[in-house]
Order: sequence, then C-alpha cells, then structure tokens
Amino acid sequence: MNAPETLPARSRIVHERLAAAGIRNRIVVLPDSARTAALAAAAIGCEVGAIANSLVLVADGEPILVMTSGAHRVDFGVLAQSIGADAVAMAPAAIVREATGQVIGGVAPVGHPAPLRTYLDEDLRGYDEIWTAGGTPETVMPLTFDQLETLTRGATIRVA
Repeated sequence: MNAPETLPARSRIVHERLAAAGIRNRIVVLPDSARTAALAAAAIGCEVGAIANSLVLVADGEPILVMTSGAHRVDFGVLAQSIGADAVAMAPAAIVREATGQVIGGVAPVGHPAPLRTYLDEDLRGYDEIWTAGGTPETVMPLTFDQLETLTRGATIRVA
C-alpha cells in the first residue's frame, strides 16, 4: 500500500475522494502502465472481467463515464438504448482530460473536476472485488460493486 503523500497528484485527489466517502481502500502503484484490462489483470493477478474499464464517451454531445467489465467491449447501440441516447461515441483525448482531469488509461471513477453522469456495467456485479484505475495509467484500486455504485451514484445498465 502506498502512503497518500507518495502517490501521483491525480491519485492523491482520488484518495481524498475515497476518504471523504469513508472508503479506506488503497491505491496501488504498479511497476508498469496498465492501460488495458488485460495488462491490469496480469499485473494484479485477477480475472480480466474484474477490471472495471473507465470509458469516457460522448452521449448526445455530453461527456459521460461508463464503467465496464474488461471481459467485453461496449456495444454502442445497446448502450445508447440503455441510457436513452440518440448517439454515443468515444470521447476524444482532449474531452477525456477536460472532463476528468485524467488521461485515457488512467481514468478513475472519481476525482474529476465535476461529477460525470455515470453508468455501471451490470456484469461487474458478479465480482466480489473489482479493480479500477486510480487516476493514472500506473495506479489501480480495489472496490466492491456497492462501493463503486455509492461513489459514482452510477446507474447499473446493460452495455453489451
């Protein structure tokens, strides 16, 4: 476990949000980047499905956050129908950075300049422990689904 003061700046913000919510989980600094679910799962030693990928998308012109299981890809048609959007697309890197203060591959579920409308993949419920990015591509943190739901106030939906 890394002491909060030794974490990267973006991860310290995430740590502060966790602490404010009463969650005492640790943020782990990995020796290498974990920009993909497969890399993260290998580094952590968990199933790929237990990795909660953070996808910043644009739905009808508004940035949203979708936390999806690393076991599959988001079907934009299914997602759009699930959230009642006409159009859903990947957000460009500049929008990701602006909306979250974090970079692609390191977007945590919290720690953003302003809360994002968030959706949670129903398949993440099937894991006792899920792992999310911790604010940088080199940091990860374990959460339960209930903790993720509470932190993000996300709606649980079908994404694939």
